[in-house]
Amino acid sequence: MKMKELLLFLSCVLCVSADGQHEDIGIIACSDSDGEMMYGLDGEEIGYADFNKQKFIYPQPPFVNPISYGEGAYGNALALQQNCKQNLQVCNTAMKGFPLERDAPSGVMIYTRDEVEFGEKNTLICHVTGFYPAPVNVSWTKNGQKVTEESTINVPYPNKDWTFTQISRLDFTPQLGDVYSCAVEHVTLTKPVTKIYDVQASSQSDPGVGPSVFCGVGLTVGLFGVAAGTFFLIKGNECS
Repeated sequence: MKMKELLLFLSCVLCVSADGQHEDIGIIACSDSDGEMMYGLDGEEIGYADFNKQKFIYPQPPFVNPISYGEGAYGNALALQQNCKQNLQVCNTAMKGFPLERDAPSGVMIYTRDEVEFGEKNTLICHVTGFYPAPVNVSWTKNGQKVTEESTINVPYPNKDWTFTQISRLDFTPQLGDVYSCAVEHVTLTKPVTKIYDVQASSQSDPGVGPSVFCGVGLTVGLFGVAAGTFFLIKGNECS
């Protein structure tokens, strides 16, 4: 059984609908210096308490008509954190001396939310998964200068193997020559894992769908012309 070091006391409630089509999850977690409360549905994060900003956050975009837990959601999260820390003290006493297990991030990826168009606003995503315990720290740079304060990061989301996933986002406007990076820090790492996003190189490796569609249409028209010519040639031979 794994011991959670940072999120040492973890209360997780998993509910599955009767027909097995939906699965939701509620997590309450705490440590001596950190805390978490999160609700999810079908593997997506619905809402979480941000104890730094002192409010309940709904990360889903407005057009999906996201679920709301009401004005008392953040106050409820604070109350549950108090209970969590009390239980944590009991767990620390009962499990003192148990060996701790740690896993370094198994995957770090950086990519854009949308297809890149120069001068059009977009979002860079740094996806970190397979680490334990939570959380990780993600820092961003643009052309070597730190821009971390302009980024956001979600709370740790549990994977089925009891490791965690976290996603950091940075809004940006792609311009030729710009180079971005996200650096991931974790207690298991002696140095950060850094991923680079080069706007120019990425745009050249992704030509878009336009040329493919154009070539596909040209090929279809060409084949249609060959088929039509063959048809009239056969008909001409039959008439002669």
